[in-house]
Amino acid sequence: MNVFDLSELESRELLEGTEARFVHGERMTVAYWRFEPGVPLPEHAHPHEQVTNVMSGEFDLTVEGETRRLGPGSVVVIPPDARHAGRAVTDCRIIDVFHPVREDYR
Repeated sequence: MNVFDLSELESRELLEGTEARFVHGERMTVAYWRFEPGVPLPEHAHPHEQVTNVMSGEFDLTVEGETRRLGPGSVVVIPPDARHAGRAVTDCRIIDVFHPVREDYR
């Protein structure tokens, strides 16, 4: 059994104004994000299916041109290769699950 303590995982700043910690399984990656208010997430796409869970705060997410304001309890499934972007409206805590593993996040 693999047990992790998030406070002991390496914290990485992949974008200015963010903090991320990653857990990798054999077939998926879980990302624990903190976004400062106003931080943009540039438009991008990747071959991974992604499930985004907003735990706290408000985040504007755009997927394939459709924008929604997400808040605590919002869950979005982003298909593989879908263009998406976003912006933190407030301080946010977000959990993303990716399948397959995000090797670029190792």
